[in-house]
Amino acid sequence: MNDATPPLRLGDLTPEAVDALLLDTTPWLSCDECFDRMDTHVEALLGDSEHHDPAMDRHLLGCAACREEAQSLEALLRARD
Repeated sequence: MNDATPPLRLGDLTPEAVDALLLDTTPWLSCDECFDRMDTHVEALLGDSEHHDPAMDRHLLGCAACREEAQSLEALLRARD
């Protein structure tokens, strides 16, 4: 923060900003946990298009690196079949 910018005060937060800060992000997975579950998750998706794993779904929505890995694995498994 530079000297020309006044510090942010609690009263400066909008209701939308407060809601975003308080958003429940559970179920939460780290990238390591996601990677450990990725093979099983992608295989389940390929076997059942209705398969949902809320923690994996949430993580893959927010993590471009893991999402790319999952998409690559899915493409590889589809090409193999």
